[in-house]
Amino acid sequence: FFVVDNRATIGVQILQPFDNSLFRTHQRVQVSVNVAQINPINPQQQVKLVILQNNRWDNVVRNIMPAFIRGNVLEYNGEQDCLFPSGNEYRWVDLRTFRLATERVASIDKNVQPNEIFLKPDAARSQIRYAYFKDYNGWYFIQTTESVNPFWQGDYANVHFTFIPPNNKPFDNKNLYITSNFTNDKLNEESKLEFNDDEGVYEKSFLLKQGYYTYSYVTTDNNNPNTKANQSITEGNLWDTENDYTVFVYYRSLNGRHDELVAITTANSKLLIR
Repeated sequence: FFVVDNRATIGVQILQPFDNSLFRTHQRVQVSVNVAQINPINPQQQVKLVILQNNRWDNVVRNIMPAFIRGNVLEYNGEQDCLFPSGNEYRWVDLRTFRLATERVASIDKNVQPNEIFLKPDAARSQIRYAYFKDYNGWYFIQTTESVNPFWQGDYANVHFTFIPPNNKPFDNKNLYITSNFTNDKLNEESKLEFNDDEGVYEKSFLLKQGYYTYSYVTTDNNNPNTKANQSITEGNLWDTENDYTVFVYYRSLNGRHDELVAITTANSKLLIR
């Protein structure tokens, strides 16, 4: 959670980049911040902007300087400053019941406790045309069709994810991860898939409670660990993808020892895209 002292206001627009090489694959977040209540003496140094896409910290945009300052309004609208790869709509799996195999479930082993649920294999979507569907942007919801209170009465299962790479070969010098709220959107050993040489697929299992889950696959570059996570080969980047962007504004007084969160807002690209 975040503690905010609302002393600034934020305006957000989601735009297509002008750059032809990014026009169909990226989204540009344009931000204006009214800091009249703060009245910073040196806004370039005292005001900081942080932007998240779908609550992910692995591709965060930060340390942006305002392109223009108009009185008390800071304009962050540089063409290259607030760019995000658009990604694709999140994948989903309905685990609200363990009695029946829902659309994304291949099989359920009910003879063991907890149950073992094997999902249908996933594959790359980078060459598939965009199709919109409501995806909840990586969030999950604890729900069940079989009880009144899913938080107390919901069951757990070992859920097995499988990703089929092109030609059943591991990605060169890359690691593959699942990113979702159920992995805390962290890229670590707990969210990393392992390649099964015998089957030619990536695999990972999670202990999950009954509910509805959305997730995505990303890769990281082993040769350059400082680069951000990439969805281009697993999900594709399509500019009209629906994404949530959360903007944080931090302020530090001239004699302050820490940053204060003075504004926060979330904007949806489907509602604000131009």
